Amino acid sequence: MLTFAQTADRIAATTKKLEKTRFLADYFKSVPAEEAAVAAIFFSGRPFAAWEETTLQVGGRLLWQIIEELSGKSDQELTAAYREHGDLGAVAGAVLPKRDETGDGHCESRAEELRANQIQLIFREIAAARGPTAKGILVRKLFSEVSPIEAKYIIKIMTGDLRIGLKESLVEEAIANAFGGTLAQVQRANMLLGDIGGTLRLAAENRLAEAKMRLFHPIGFMLASPAESAEEALSYFQDAWVEDKYDGIRAQAHCSGDTVRFFSRTRDEITESFPELPDALAGLPQDAILDGEILAWSYLADDESSTNPGRALPFSALQRRLGRKKVSEKLMRDVPVAYLVFDVLYVGGELVIDKPLRNRATILTQLLKSINHEGHEGSRRRTRTHSQSRLGFDEDENGPTAQVIRASFFHASSPKELNQLFDAAQARGNEGLMIKDPKSPYTPGRRGKSWLKLKRELATLDVVVTAVEYGHGRRIGVLSDYTFAVRDGDRLLNVGKAYSGLTDVEILDMTKWYLEHTIEDQGFRRIVEPKIVLEVAFNNIMKSDRHSSGYALRFPRIVRLRPDKLPEEADTMERVQEIFVKQNR
Repeated sequence: MLTFAQTADRIAATTKKLEKTRFLADYFKSVPAEEAAVAAIFFSGRPFAAWEETTLQVGGRLLWQIIEELSGKSDQELTAAYREHGDLGAVAGAVLPKRDETGDGHCESRAEELRANQIQLIFREIAAARGPTAKGILVRKLFSEVSPIEAKYIIKIMTGDLRIGLKESLVEEAIANAFGGTLAQVQRANMLLGDIGGTLRLAAENRLAEAKMRLFHPIGFMLASPAESAEEALSYFQDAWVEDKYDGIRAQAHCSGDTVRFFSRTRDEITESFPELPDALAGLPQDAILDGEILAWSYLADDESSTNPGRALPFSALQRRLGRKKVSEKLMRDVPVAYLVFDVLYVGGELVIDKPLRNRATILTQLLKSINHEGHEGSRRRTRTHSQSRLGFDEDENGPTAQVIRASFFHASSPKELNQLFDAAQARGNEGLMIKDPKSPYTPGRRGKSWLKLKRELATLDVVVTAVEYGHGRRIGVLSDYTFAVRDGDRLLNVGKAYSGLTDVEILDMTKWYLEHTIEDQGFRRIVEPKIVLEVAFNNIMKSDRHSSGYALRFPRIVRLRPDKLPEEADTMERVQEIFVKQNR
């Protein structure tokens, strides 16, 4: 691990991408392939492969306590070190004792250097340990056996925050440089496997072409770029396919017979939060991987004559279903969900991501025809698929069952048509539009101009800053994370937190002000005099116990400082509630 850490330091010390990839490629070639494979995962900022569900579940507080104990430093000294270095790994590297070390930073008390694959085995022990006490014993033992520079990067890997300017795309380049094969071959293998370490093993054995898609190993999602206007969107392609943009969670469905599992954009399995969804896709005639959105849905009785079959609900409704290992039938009835499908990646043993969107759309439509009003062979419950214009919700002797929706799409070739579709989408209570090039392939994990998202901010609020925190990365040493509040009579009630939107100069100026107007110094965080007014934009408002107001802004961004406004002129709880009610009509 010492060689890994020294290589990481060299990579962090340069801003040149070519040098970073060269240092990393040299490292890969200098160690056994099995060690290099695990190191590739570590250099991607993870303790385990992307497809794995294993998690360490070691919090920053536990790491802080162990560093405090092993270093002999006080909490105040560690806080000062954190302000200087900006992340816990760097703090450990600075404060842990250099006991029994040689001039090269190696710990003499250890018989031999722990290799990356050995560290991962220890990570697996930590992940398997139950409770913070058992985990703490293993972590403390590990830190006692490594040098400070090794501990520095072990913590960075554990917290998923390497901070050496090395994205996974550069790790892919380094693999291609080290073992041959083209970058495109490495990228495709990594996309199919969801495992940069497994990709390195194939590259080392000249077997990249053998990488195959595996069901129940989620791959990256194709991402959309924002468009500021209809005119901008149509500047990239004229014949646009347009869908509503919903406020749910993106989900990949892997289907094989009666086995259906759902995965989020972070590649975590989320099936248990939506136990009624697998039955909606069980028994498809062919194995398939689908891309879509899980939505909370307000539905009406399944009446073919109904002109208002229901609509998607805001994210705040869906939030009640997230992260639950057990979901009661009552909650399923109170917050019914649907799976809106808009793409297919794999079907019947064939990967179809290289086909144009219009071809994939035809494949998807044919595949979903097997889910009909009479049910389908292999399904454990009666399920249905509907067009986006109609949705029902069933309940049988086994409890509620969800529905599958085939996403509708429209055509637009002029800004006027696109704006009309946008207004219609918002009238349906949705965020805006997804605008897609029908000729585009599906590019997992990539953000280009083939898929665009067009949405407008719901509103802005004038808020008062009540607390500030030190930033990370290039914002080490400045107070850049702001908690803010709205007025409720004579009280200020927190409603959100934001860190983006101000310039570096503004943040530096405001840091000086906040340091001079601190009411309570809590280390990382400061309670400040409530005198600074900000204008913030956001996507929507949801109910939340996180803040004293009982509400939270979703995706808040600072629009500007408002030195022209007094705190007494900030927006009120009444305004927050008014917006919340409006968006939920």
